[in-house]
Amino acid sequence: MFACPTGSCALNSEIATTGPRLELQKYDTLYTLLGTAHVSKASADEVRELIRSGEFDAVAIELCPGRLQSLQDPDALARLDLFQVIRQGKAGMVAANLALGAFQQRVAEESGIAPGAEMQAAIEEAQAAQLPLLVIDRDIGTTLKRVYRSVPWWQRMNLISGLIGSLVTQEKVSAQEIERLKQGDVLESTFAEFAESSEHLYQALITERDHYMALRLAQENGDSRYKRVLVVIGAGHLKGISDNLHGHIPENPQPQLDILNQVPQGSRWLKALPWIIMLLVLTGFAIGFSRNTDLGWQLVLDWILINGGLAALGTLIATAHPVTIAGTFIAAPFTSLNPTIGAGMVAAAIEIAMRKPTVGDFAHLRKDVTALKGWWRNRVSRTLLVFILATLGSAIGTYVGGFHIFGQLTGS
Repeated sequence: MFACPTGSCALNSEIATTGPRLELQKYDTLYTLLGTAHVSKASADEVRELIRSGEFDAVAIELCPGRLQSLQDPDALARLDLFQVIRQGKAGMVAANLALGAFQQRVAEESGIAPGAEMQAAIEEAQAAQLPLLVIDRDIGTTLKRVYRSVPWWQRMNLISGLIGSLVTQEKVSAQEIERLKQGDVLESTFAEFAESSEHLYQALITERDHYMALRLAQENGDSRYKRVLVVIGAGHLKGISDNLHGHIPENPQPQLDILNQVPQGSRWLKALPWIIMLLVLTGFAIGFSRNTDLGWQLVLDWILINGGLAALGTLIATAHPVTIAGTFIAAPFTSLNPTIGAGMVAAAIEIAMRKPTVGDFAHLRKDVTALKGWWRNRVSRTLLVFILATLGSAIGTYVGGFHIFGQLTGS
């Protein structure tokens, strides 16, 4: 269907006033790949000019359905069920997206141009011209998870610190960061420094998406129903997508898309670790009581103070409600011995009950998280902090408490 036999593809390259442009003839369809700068009014203007020319009968954009929805429906956050997000294990992903959005907002405020303005222009002009809009990028959540899983666990802290660093810094967005955004989107810019030195991370962040977007183009136009397609992508993806279209693409792209949408499973031993720790701690209690009742109760008390205390400290740092702090202190020692429920979930549930986020909190969420103190001021983002910091505190408390019990038993 979409395979490219030798000699059947024509490639023309021209350097436009705002960025490179490639044209590929694939059977009955001419694809115009427009490499845009994600922070550039000129790129947005060029997109508008091309679509208004009337030369195209479809427009493809480097967005996933989720990002398209956030552009078309900025009030979607107001309908977010915060507790369901946390219960389904998506709190970290939402926080990461907010951090990326905060960086994007800072760029917009300091440069005067919102990153992705050319995508917004493509959406508006395609709708005005009543042209089909083809959304070809992979879901940002899937990409984030594959990026996270692509590096060893001991290097993942670098990725997390990169996101945190974009929040805590008070410095203006550098010219270098602006240049990165001209080649790739906010996601790529944030992790660019790590991707340059990590083949696996570059694979998940760039190479896979180039392949994915080429497959999606083939899937959307499998019967060549569109004769002229404008493909609006970041300049950094231009060569990769072009090379993929020139290569072999299967008649049915879906199996390969399914593979690229899979999130690699985590290490089995990491999944088993909470259960192992639970068994070791309970065994430690049993040994302590078998030796001496007082020793047994002392171990239990130490476990409560260490685990509950550190989890409660996390919620205190998040400036949680006093009832949340107390509830977390009580719950954490027990949730740490039950891997099916975490202290963070309990803490977040109490916080939501005590300080239910208002419509205004959701409405101002994107603006508030652009400043570090805004994460504590807004009830939505503060609840996410309560969940994350309570979880982190309980995890540290589990290891510290476990080693303390081991030390008490071996030293007694």
